[in-house]
Amino acid sequence: MTTLGQLGERNVIARLVDRLGTRSNVVCGPGDDAAVVRITENAGVDLVLTSDAVLENRHFSSGTDPCAIGQKAVARALSDLAAMGSNPQWALIDIVAPATIDIETIENVYEGATGVAAEHGMVIVGGDTTEGSPFGMHVFAAGTVPPNAAIYRSGAKHGHALFVTGTLGGSSLGHHLAFTPRVREGVWLRDWASSMIDLSDGLATDLRHLAEKSDVGFEIVQQRIPISECVQNANDSLAGFMHALKDGEDYELLFTVPGARASAFKSAWEEAFDLGCSQIGVATAKAGYIEIESPVGEVRLLDNQGYEHFTSNQ
Repeated sequence: MTTLGQLGERNVIARLVDRLGTRSNVVCGPGDDAAVVRITENAGVDLVLTSDAVLENRHFSSGTDPCAIGQKAVARALSDLAAMGSNPQWALIDIVAPATIDIETIENVYEGATGVAAEHGMVIVGGDTTEGSPFGMHVFAAGTVPPNAAIYRSGAKHGHALFVTGTLGGSSLGHHLAFTPRVREGVWLRDWASSMIDLSDGLATDLRHLAEKSDVGFEIVQQRIPISECVQNANDSLAGFMHALKDGEDYELLFTVPGARASAFKSAWEEAFDLGCSQIGVATAKAGYIEIESPVGEVRLLDNQGYEHFTSNQ
């Protein structure tokens, strides 16, 4: 008997995907930040579908503010929609909770959930409640994009410039509960990005997802990676660069832009947003190889040091 821990998340997903069917109106199935389906050829939009879960003692501690739990659960789904360039529309929430939890806690969870949904133009239209433990929320969300306008992980080409929004690292210091899903930026990037992913599992892991789906490699310049201020000010033995690589739950956007458009993109971004956006590298023809240039010019291969469900806690 093979356990989930022996396989790891990526192999588990691969084995389950092999059991799924498809149909002609599935534009993008499993393997990206969200799925894309088309209702009819003349519908005018494609639907972008995603789901996510947050569980007590896995994604939040037992003493976490209930409002923050609701915010995080919905914001994670919004981040997936953002990574596809999607306009958020609707969400369903399933609550799993022991009978001993007071109703005020659940009401505060929904206050946080509805608040962040409304902020990004999404409405929660229903869901389900069931008794169980651990306490958790399961969110299903849907958005829309113009036909064939979704941004996938698979569009990067040799020579495309690699960018990341915001700063990275330090999610465990509180950022994982109070982040802004880059919805507005994701929609805007439909006119620029050739591939995109949201940073949920850490730069090391998500870089590899992008490389594998696009069949490219990446050359990364370590000094260009934007490190969060909270990590720079933290008194720990782990370098800020390592935090950026492996912490996860940054929920920034990692994306590529065709090299010939990179300069124009930088100017357009600065005009459109106050949020920082850093070019950290370039896509190469060395499929699967991710190389890091150190501050002293040394180049080494990047190990996969990010988070993976089922194996990271073994």
